[in-house]
Amino acid sequence: MTITDVRVRKITKEGKMKAVVSITLDEEFVVHDIKVIEGEKGLFIAMPSRRASDGEYRDIAHPINTGTRGRIQQMILDAYEKAVMQETEDMEEIEDVEETANREEAE
Repeated sequence: MTITDVRVRKITKEGKMKAVVSITLDEEFVVHDIKVIEGEKGLFIAMPSRRASDGEYRDIAHPINTGTRGRIQQMILDAYEKAVMQETEDMEEIEDVEETANREEAE
């Protein structure tokens, strides 16, 4: 099984949930709504889940061994970090453009 695509769909700076991610496996199967969570020991992923009739949350889809979970988590966290860096660069670029425009207006 190969993770052929990781899409960071939503990034938030507030709260413990930092992003919502989708992964594609072997270009044939997609898992949506994987969450990137900030915990006490750093970032980790939470697989998509649903509340059962007993009130407990249960994963809808999940890896069945630690090696696979580790690979999925690492790829997702790498994609998340890259997306955050890109978002930061984009914001800095926008600020630079606005700053330049404001200076030109003032002249």
